[in-house]
Amino acid sequence: MNKDNANDVELVDELQTKINLIRQEIAKVIVGQDETVENLLTALLSNGHCLLVGVPGLAKTLLIKTLSEALNLQFSRIQFTPDLMPSDITGTEILDEDQSTKQRKFRFIKGPVFANVILADEINRTPPKTQAALLEAMQEKTVTAAGVKYKLPNPFFVLATQNPIEQEGTYPLPEAQLDRFMFNLWLDYPSFEEEVKIVKNTTGNLIPEVKDTITTEDILKFQHLVRRVPVADNVIEYAVKIVNSTRPGNNLLNKEIMALISWGAGPRASQYLILAAKTYAILDGRYTPEIADIDRALIPVLRHRIIPSFNAEAEGISTVDIIKRLK
Repeated sequence: MNKDNANDVELVDELQTKINLIRQEIAKVIVGQDETVENLLTALLSNGHCLLVGVPGLAKTLLIKTLSEALNLQFSRIQFTPDLMPSDITGTEILDEDQSTKQRKFRFIKGPVFANVILADEINRTPPKTQAALLEAMQEKTVTAAGVKYKLPNPFFVLATQNPIEQEGTYPLPEAQLDRFMFNLWLDYPSFEEEVKIVKNTTGNLIPEVKDTITTEDILKFQHLVRRVPVADNVIEYAVKIVNSTRPGNNLLNKEIMALISWGAGPRASQYLILAAKTYAILDGRYTPEIADIDRALIPVLRHRIIPSFNAEAEGISTVDIIKRLK
């Protein structure tokens, strides 16, 4: 983004003001989780989707619902269960009768996927066929029924949750489907002080009211702004080099790391690293990203795109440990 472009400079200032208001509204309900909130906003502005992983009780659902309220976007929650069918997500056709002509025809009833913010709660608890229905919508931004394509609302933001503890009776997302999520965010337990504040806030009569602080038009405008942010060649080359070094058989990969990785990240990881870096920059009031912005995005972007080898698992080396060795 050229500094001489006064309009874009004003937009960066406006974005910071709006995002600060959103943070304040979310903080009325959510205690802590600042990094998660920041990455959710980054994914939204980058037009990406997020996978949130955390044990029960960490307010994953509440966080997403509060975010949608602060954004003034249409929110839809889908509870994924083993008996959920694709039509329960996308919608279904019903036979409708015209009262005046008495003629019958099929009419499409839109499913819960037709919203701006979708909470796919416990996405790994539903069979692959149903998972694929949502993931197709994420990629294509459309739903096809009886040969007719229906466009999904814009912006369209999918936030899926997973419980990392209970794996019995679940259907893990295949790597190709995981790759459609921009970020994989892990939620940690709150600190002692944060938990004290959570208990105080949630066991009394006071119910905080979250006000919407940004319009749909603003979000679309800021998403276009992110795309216009220029990136220096050395920053792009750094991002691509990191992603390239996760691929076994690559000449740039050293033998120590090669032994830890079974499968590496694809080009989509490089794209998301750059989009995240652009968003981090303008959220900080800068007009172009730096290498430090790439480093900041490495773990959430690569965590679900690298498959550790048997050697890594045997030695207790996690995907995050491998990512830290790539820098």
